[in-house]
Amino acid sequence: MNVSNWNFADVWEAIASLQPDLPALVRGESVTSWQEFERRSEGLASVLLAAGLARQTSVACYLHNSAEYMETLFACFKASLVPVNTNYRYVSDELRYLWTDADVEAVVFHGAFSDRIEELRGSVPSILLWLWVDDGSGACPNWAVPYEAAISAAPAKSPNERSGDDLFMLYTGGTTGQPKGVMWRQDDLFAVLNRTAAVRYPEEGSVDDVASMLPAMDQPRGSVIPAAPLMHGTAAFSAFGMLGTGGVVVLCDGTRFDVVELLDTISRNKVSDLSIVGDAFARPMLDALDADPDRWDVSALRVILSSGVMWSAPVKQGLIRHMPDVLCVDTLGSSEAVGLARSISSSKKTASTAGFKLGPDAQVIRDDGSPVEAGSGEVGLVAIGGRGPIGYRGDEAKTARTFRVIGDRRWITPGDNATVDADGTIHLLGRGSSCINTGGEKVFPEEVEEALKLDTSVADAVVVGIPHERFGEMVVAVVAAAPESQPTEAALLEGLRASLAAYKVPRHVFVVDSLGRGPNGKIDQRRWKTEAGERVSSLAAVDNGE
Repeated sequence: MNVSNWNFADVWEAIASLQPDLPALVRGESVTSWQEFERRSEGLASVLLAAGLARQTSVACYLHNSAEYMETLFACFKASLVPVNTNYRYVSDELRYLWTDADVEAVVFHGAFSDRIEELRGSVPSILLWLWVDDGSGACPNWAVPYEAAISAAPAKSPNERSGDDLFMLYTGGTTGQPKGVMWRQDDLFAVLNRTAAVRYPEEGSVDDVASMLPAMDQPRGSVIPAAPLMHGTAAFSAFGMLGTGGVVVLCDGTRFDVVELLDTISRNKVSDLSIVGDAFARPMLDALDADPDRWDVSALRVILSSGVMWSAPVKQGLIRHMPDVLCVDTLGSSEAVGLARSISSSKKTASTAGFKLGPDAQVIRDDGSPVEAGSGEVGLVAIGGRGPIGYRGDEAKTARTFRVIGDRRWITPGDNATVDADGTIHLLGRGSSCINTGGEKVFPEEVEEALKLDTSVADAVVVGIPHERFGEMVVAVVAAAPESQPTEAALLEGLRASLAAYKVPRHVFVVDSLGRGPNGKIDQRRWKTEAGERVSSLAAVDNGE
């Protein structure tokens, strides 16, 4: 039983009182001190309360990475409201679903999204307040309130009573189905993130420990760039962890991933920590550093952390070559399960691409909850016990499938399959939901993708299952070529046959210019499954003389 009562607003307010003049947020040339961060967030909290939002009402963050995004989070925590991440790539129907499902009553949005909101505003009548953040894209609509004017004129409102039970909600959709809101108690999320922070408070402690463990300093305790959008858990959690220790969140100025801007920002701000999403971010970084190794000073970087998608060993090795003192921390986790497993690569040792060490509360289990024997080769589910989310908003069935009570313990099982070596290293095979069944044999796409990415001519890969009359499904790969490379299907298949069982080798490999990963590093599986199916059908038509 947890007896702590951690709340992000309590912690950040305490830090602001300890170091008011130190920077909390940096974006481009703009620097926000802790005092200003706290004051502006307090103003926004008052605006939201004055609009009539009740305790634990949802507020949508429809924003690019910005100081306003972080201020909106802080304001929600202050007022005991629930921030709801909003994917700014969603179209009107997806936004309508999300905001209706979350019972959103206020939206803080960048001006660039005004036209899209105009399309759906009439169909979300429960939203009481639209706060417009000026991004230079046009004038404030007449149905919205300018953010800056509102927080400057906001009267002080009596805040709601805070609690460690206050929610942080993270909507996650993956590539199939409607997005689901993962509900974290702030007490649990803060405690889990703090386990790997630079300053580790007692897990069952209180905000009083912040003052005693963070003596006054004349410089920040570190800085992090969340390179992915803050609307995704990887970026948000890295920002939370850094702020909780009194550090600085540094944001790139642009709204799209630009590797040159990222490296410029790291160099200019002497950033110590970087949060990325696998090869989608790491490979362009490596290519830029290889092409112009003397352009950027990245010597201050100490940790590059990745989560969410594959980060291949050769890319890690390449980055370490440019930064001998950096630790490449590859984490296995999700919005539902933080801290499942990790692998750490350094100049002394580079971990394999899909090899991870389980976290202290994690195991690989069978369906009955019993542990898979290490070294047996048996495939099981990666699961984590202890602190975690309380479930999915409004979806009892999916909550029951993912958050399982087995025996006397609650396990979180996001769906990742793995085997366990005798030394405790796990090898990630992929999600059961994406497993390809070909002739009765199971093929995990991630395993084949990893093998493809070991070829230097391949920049990225996705593997899907296509319906097959005889075998049920066939394995098909789509790869993006590395710069100045021209991979051929024949050469790639020959390489795969040397490292994979025959049934795992794709029947076809199609080469494209790009797989079009989103800003969170994820691939649209449905798109490539459809496109690969069409390409296979076209080949069959040619073979049949059609």
